[in-house]
Amino acid sequence: MSKIARRQFIQLSAVAAAGCLVRPGADAYAQDMPKIEESDPVAQSLKYVHDASTVDAASRANPAADQTCANCALIQGADGDAWRPCQIFPGKSVNANGWCSVWAPKA
Repeated sequence: MSKIARRQFIQLSAVAAAGCLVRPGADAYAQDMPKIEESDPVAQSLKYVHDASTVDAASRANPAADQTCANCALIQGADGDAWRPCQIFPGKSVNANGWCSVWAPKA
């Protein structure tokens, strides 16, 4: 395993552990949550940006120009909302037009 993969595993483990502290079963409403800042340490470690069009598609692990938070399997909330909760950033909302390195296609 490379150092980069190990480092990313540790970062994602920390995010997952933080997610366990969130009350299970609590409804997450994006309007009640603060918006994630691109300067947030977790956001920076996962390369989160508010505008996916600023990220070079070729630099992504799964290259595709149409990757946004809105079509990621990890986003929650109602389709069409500009800011929505995300499983990766507990307690904060992400821009539906955003992107991070954890992006996963919806099933």
